[in-house]
Amino acid sequence: MSWTQISCQYDGTYFGFLSCVFDCYVNREEPVEFHGPEDLCCSLYPLRTVVTDEEHARRVYRSFAKFGGEGRRLAVRTFLTCLPDKELWLWRFLRLGYAQGARVGQNLTDPTVDRVRKAVWHLEHEAHMYKGFTRFSDLDGVLVGEIEPKNRVLPLLQAHFCGRYPQERFALHDRTHHEALFHQPGPNGWAILPVEDFSPGPAGAEELACRKLWRTFYNTIAIEGRYNPKCRMTNMPKRYWAMMTEFQKDWDTALPEVKPKA
Repeated sequence: MSWTQISCQYDGTYFGFLSCVFDCYVNREEPVEFHGPEDLCCSLYPLRTVVTDEEHARRVYRSFAKFGGEGRRLAVRTFLTCLPDKELWLWRFLRLGYAQGARVGQNLTDPTVDRVRKAVWHLEHEAHMYKGFTRFSDLDGVLVGEIEPKNRVLPLLQAHFCGRYPQERFALHDRTHHEALFHQPGPNGWAILPVEDFSPGPAGAEELACRKLWRTFYNTIAIEGRYNPKCRMTNMPKRYWAMMTEFQKDWDTALPEVKPKA
């Protein structure tokens, strides 16, 4: 029996996508495109609107155990990537996983597996970079940071920052995907929530002074004879600079200039 090709519309969440997978297998339907809640649905294929069902989604999620450790990691993390048409690639990967089992994660010659692995590598690499390039500001006792990632890296950064600052209240805002990681001391005191308007507010005099000192330190330890902008941009890509204290100057007029040593 052949599968019917359809266009899937869902709520844009991971559980919503897993609900699509469940419904497509039950109805023997092959999605050729996925649409989120804000997408304009103009398609030549029959449109199926899938309502998120948590129980169905959990059943699909539990089935990833068949893929082995590597396959399960790819099945979970691909949805967080910025891969174009990620839902279609993930759907194809899941079909392979159900057919090949634990071998799917190591099937490097398959174009679907190769595409998914590269997307997940990019996600994990970007998350690793943000572990070092994220800057927080102390705003009335709350640490606030902002990032502009290509991928949805907050789920990968949660364990790192919550473990690094277990006794701190902090918020890490993802400007690209309009969500933020919030943390407060205590067991399970964190959550990743969607945010529409995020305004951290103005920094106080003490925070401005700390920023000034950090910028002065950064400039002071530089070795003029070894100045190599290409090497710096290789190890610290320029797209991260906008959110990093040492490259910003908008507060320099708030305090007297501190000249670095010659």
